[in-house]
Amino acid sequence: ANYGPNPVCKGCLSCSKDNGCIRCQHKLFFFLRREGMRQYGECLHSCPSGYYGLRTPDMNRCSRCRIENCDSCFSRDFCTKCKTGFYSHRGRCFRGCPTGFAALEDLMECVEGCEVGQWSEWGTCSRNNKTCGFKWGLETRTRQIVKKPAKDTIPCPTIAESRRCKMAMRHCPGGKWRRPAKTKDKKKKKKNLMERAQKQHSIFLATDKTSQ
Repeated sequence: ANYGPNPVCKGCLSCSKDNGCIRCQHKLFFFLRREGMRQYGECLHSCPSGYYGLRTPDMNRCSRCRIENCDSCFSRDFCTKCKTGFYSHRGRCFRGCPTGFAALEDLMECVEGCEVGQWSEWGTCSRNNKTCGFKWGLETRTRQIVKKPAKDTIPCPTIAESRRCKMAMRHCPGGKWRRPAKTKDKKKKKKNLMERAQKQHSIFLATDKTSQ
């Protein structure tokens, strides 16, 4: 029987004009639909989004997924598909994948990512394979890949990094110390200026005597 615009009694074993289905036929799921202040029962072949089918000896029912941001679930505590913008991971829904897991954008799932070990200590400060003879150098530290990712398309984080460092010994032991080129250039420029000034002064004195 139909009551109003909706076939509320389709698939029912018992039905009420005001409340819709009360009991469903075998294999169908009872779903209590709410529209504003009104609610009525329906008998469905599959449960709507946000619900899963719970089979019981008494009557099959559509039960609500209890997992936040879940679109469809296998049971009340295990989500099989998350809402748009959320990643599925072990039956839960996340905005971003947990640490150690990488996102598969096409499936919106989190899979095991690349796992790396702890950073080593910073290495010796060096430059051009030397640990002396310069004021500044570079020191490097590394870490190992402990577990490769489930898919080759998932990148691993960096396993080596370097930073600027100050050398412990600027001058190598036993080596002849040489003044930096910049200092030589400065002294040379100063000497040239002095010679030029003296020359100009001599010309000035000679000119002054001639004028007298």
